[in-house]
Amino acid sequence: MTDTVQADTAEKTPTPTPRQRSAARIADAAGGKLRWVALKIALLAIVDALALYAVFVLFLHNEWLVLTLVTAVTILVNWIYFSRRTIPAKYLTPGIILLVVFQIFTLVYTGYIGFTNYGTGHNGSKEQAVASLMRSSLVRVEDSPTYDVTVVERVGELGLLVTDPTDGEASLGTNQKPLEPVDATMEGGKAVAVDGWTTLTFADVLARSNDVEQLAVPYSTDPNDGAIRTQDGQKGYLYTSTLVYDADADTMTDTATGTVYSDTGEGAFTSESGEQLMPGWQVFVGFDNFVRAITDASIRGPLISVTLWTFVFAIVSVASTFFLGLLLAMLFQNKRMRFKNGYRIMLILPYAFPAFLGALVWAGMMNKSFGFINQVLLGGAEIPWLTDPVMAKVSVLLVNLWLGFPYMFLVCMGALQGIPEEVNEAGVMDGASPWQIFRRIKLPLLLVTVAPILIASFAFNFNNFNLIYMLTGGGPRFEDATIPVGHTDLLISMVYKVAFTGQNRDYGLASAFTILIFIVVAVIAIISFRKTKALEELN
Repeated sequence: MTDTVQADTAEKTPTPTPRQRSAARIADAAGGKLRWVALKIALLAIVDALALYAVFVLFLHNEWLVLTLVTAVTILVNWIYFSRRTIPAKYLTPGIILLVVFQIFTLVYTGYIGFTNYGTGHNGSKEQAVASLMRSSLVRVEDSPTYDVTVVERVGELGLLVTDPTDGEASLGTNQKPLEPVDATMEGGKAVAVDGWTTLTFADVLARSNDVEQLAVPYSTDPNDGAIRTQDGQKGYLYTSTLVYDADADTMTDTATGTVYSDTGEGAFTSESGEQLMPGWQVFVGFDNFVRAITDASIRGPLISVTLWTFVFAIVSVASTFFLGLLLAMLFQNKRMRFKNGYRIMLILPYAFPAFLGALVWAGMMNKSFGFINQVLLGGAEIPWLTDPVMAKVSVLLVNLWLGFPYMFLVCMGALQGIPEEVNEAGVMDGASPWQIFRRIKLPLLLVTVAPILIASFAFNFNNFNLIYMLTGGGPRFEDATIPVGHTDLLISMVYKVAFTGQNRDYGLASAFTILIFIVVAVIAIISFRKTKALEELN
């Protein structure tokens, strides 16, 4: 019965005509195209929303140049993806934007910072430094009137909505912007809300009491007029600074001591005795960072030692890993060896294990007091693997050899398999010994293949930050250095310590070191690739 019904249904269903099939194909294509268009619009909507938020934040901070760039790029991206004539640009645009943001901008900005005094105490502009100095020395005016204040917030920034007790006018300001008149909502003669800002409740004020107490809203554009501060978020008082700024003379005077500090062009107000008021501001210093790195004895000594060790570490690491990997690869070329797959898995394990975790494990094993090597393998010895300058360097090289030889083993094994067997047979027929075949035939052919990899390995080890940071932390430290560097630090870890550790962080000096590293690696790479090209021509 069921078979009969299905047969009748098949007979009643008409076969689609060619025109109907064509219409169905067009409908399917249109449906797929519409899905892609909807996806494109959704992605562009996300990009535009992020750009709009960035524009809003930049507008609040008066970053007009960056705001213009973000707006122009957003408009350009929308035009490219909605235009039918820019098909190649649709594929190139994401890569170009990422290249500019993460590579070109980073390089240019690092180069710029290397010629400034940017660092601890010199982070912002001169106007910001003056405002910070005045704010840090505020004292309450004894006969200050009491201001009704309301704490407001916008995009994470706190502000004070102040009601003047004399005329009842409302004004709004932040730590960075002085009070300006605004149209506010009044309740009982007190300004309690303003458009574009969120009024904090009493509970919110209590929860953020530390931030509220740090608020010091300038009373006017003249920093000498003082600032409004509040302790409870309800009442505010006028505070004035013990420092007086003279814009015409470009001086800062301490009214408590009478000391006058002048702008000497070094990015800080400095007294005649050399005392500086901090924070200062960022200024262009030219080649001073490079000169200081070479002429300052407390920096020059560690810099020379670290540079020499960096070259030794990179060269020895590349040579040791390459020759050990090559030796093992040649060993596995022997057809009489059994259980090759098992051995290969064991040899590749160090490469498969994350390098930073491997360095941490080795750091624990090499601990002088309770490490596995001293306590178990050496029966309670106290060898200072990581605390003695010489032993620490030996330990770093050994651990890097353990981490790096599996990669060279894989590369050499593949390169050796690519050398025809006829080459070996021809050498044997000519009476060459195995060593002569290897040195005069196989090694030159092998170097043609692996030379670029060796150059890349040198560049990697020249900047092998993870191993040094995880294994020794750069220690043991130099005793006579003013910068926090040690005997096993590479140039890259030295740059990190100068920029991000210690009480005084000198980003300008660190950027100068970075530029020097870039020049050194670039020169070595250029020379090495020329040698590689000559090797290929010889081959």
